Amino acid sequence: MTYYYYLGNIPHKRHTQFRQLDGSLYHEESIGLRGFSGVQSLLYHLHPPTQIQKIWIEGNVEIPYEDQSPLHHRHLRTATMTAKGDAVESRIPLMANSDICISVACPTRPMQYWYRFACGDEVIFIHDGSGILETQFGNLFYRPGDYLVIPTGVLWRILPDAAVEQRMLVVEAYGHIESPARYLNRYGQFLEHSPYCERDIRPPNQLIVHDEEGEFEVRVKAGNQITSYLYHHHPLDVVGWDGHLWPFAFNIEDFEPITGRVHQPPPVHQTFEAPGFVLCSFVPRLFDYHPLAIPAPYNHSNVDSDEVIYYAEGKFMSRKGIERASITVHPRGIPHGPHPGMYEGSIGKERTDELAVMIDTFRPLKLTQHALKFEDKDYSYSWVSH
Repeated sequence: MTYYYYLGNIPHKRHTQFRQLDGSLYHEESIGLRGFSGVQSLLYHLHPPTQIQKIWIEGNVEIPYEDQSPLHHRHLRTATMTAKGDAVESRIPLMANSDICISVACPTRPMQYWYRFACGDEVIFIHDGSGILETQFGNLFYRPGDYLVIPTGVLWRILPDAAVEQRMLVVEAYGHIESPARYLNRYGQFLEHSPYCERDIRPPNQLIVHDEEGEFEVRVKAGNQITSYLYHHHPLDVVGWDGHLWPFAFNIEDFEPITGRVHQPPPVHQTFEAPGFVLCSFVPRLFDYHPLAIPAPYNHSNVDSDEVIYYAEGKFMSRKGIERASITVHPRGIPHGPHPGMYEGSIGKERTDELAVMIDTFRPLKLTQHALKFEDKDYSYSWVSH
């Protein structure tokens, strides 16, 4: 993150003696990006975070990619996926490349362990459900429409509210997720023209200090392997922290749309950027107001990117046959655009109520065998007029 925050108790100066009531030292931990040259935070533990009792391989994570198929547009109907497991175990990877893995998940139970993704940052878009994102930085209460942005190095687990249906879109980045540079000044502050600002970003707001003894499991995913670590002391024993790196929530409803007299290109919807991809938010907004404007997007070829759209709510103005939790994949190399009748039909309309998440990648995506189970085989031919 780009600005300073703190929670709990911290010493006046960093890297100095900070003592507990019994006279022993609190244990300082630095979590930072890009070695020691990126943003970082300092955390103060009751016990050293390095005291591991046991280590074992929990399992391997192999992505079963589809066999080579003709280049074509895809429509995945993920609303039919089975709800099961916790927020990590229930993930179904749909597509990936060396920069990103995109999954969907419908967890039904809380995580019994804590988790860390060692390869980069994660974004979890909460389509349905509410609950707690529990981290060593404190608790974050989530709700529908939230992007939960979890930097690498953060220990977390999701505790969903009981009897509340959960549906999530998960983005694993093999790098760091940031606000677009063009939204920020050279000091890291959001500029006036940015579609969201610091007030819209929710840091953890409840720090609960644990000092229990027992057996506490932490799972770390690095590469295609998940390793489990067993601790004798509760891993969430942080009494205070400060810095610029921390998990946060940003709700898609707080994204302020940028509109114009004529149709605006997708970069106006950009919300986050990362090495190899951008993430955008389509939200309810007024349409273009030039007297001859055509609100629906023009046909376009994704010359340097694959376009993925997750449809959350509302009726998408350029698409037919799309339902809640649909995902379209429009690859580079072939043009796509509005479905027949949608281009002309958009003329004169004043607004749209659509809510969707778009991910544009700069390397080709490979679909998985899991994705094929949700695929609408006729989608490639849906532009044919009858």
